[in-house]
Amino acid sequence: MNLPNKITVSRILLIPLFMIIMIVPFSWGEISLLGTTMPVTHFVGALIYIFASVTDWVDGYLARKHNLVTNLGKFLDPLADKLLVSSALIVLVELGFAPAWIVIIIISREFAVTGLRLLLAGGGEVVAAKMPGKIKMWAQTVAISALLLHNIIFEAFSIPFADIALWVAMFFTIWSGWDYFAKNMQVFRNSK
Repeated sequence: MNLPNKITVSRILLIPLFMIIMIVPFSWGEISLLGTTMPVTHFVGALIYIFASVTDWVDGYLARKHNLVTNLGKFLDPLADKLLVSSALIVLVELGFAPAWIVIIIISREFAVTGLRLLLAGGGEVVAAKMPGKIKMWAQTVAISALLLHNIIFEAFSIPFADIALWVAMFFTIWSGWDYFAKNMQVFRNSK
């Protein structure tokens, strides 16, 4: 297994740590930072989530720069992203920070795309992430990070940035899902 794929696997392994920090009621106190107050556990969980999200860029950069792009990486990278995003969104619903219906739309898109990706892989097609999917991923990362950090900075000005970012992420999630299906259903039909 090459280095980019190991980084991808490390992203998957950070998910249980993130969830434990966010959900187990540790009494680590609160932190006031940049106009907002939050439990230390939420701050630490947000840092873990952000670090794990940044590894998505790092593994892709290393794979392209050193010509280490593999079919395993093309499969594992989006799977790791979906697991990380889904777990973070579920935690946000559990904490009451995100509406369940938006999370259901986002996670449903992720399952649908993963299902089509598996069908294509069964036919010998491995589809790498395209630009709409990358935009979607970064929109989701910004929204989830802002929600985990209790709308840090913007809370001081009463600007609901985290909520707006979640709506933007939902828009890009729907758009990129539509784009993925539109471009790959023909490939699936031709592979039968």
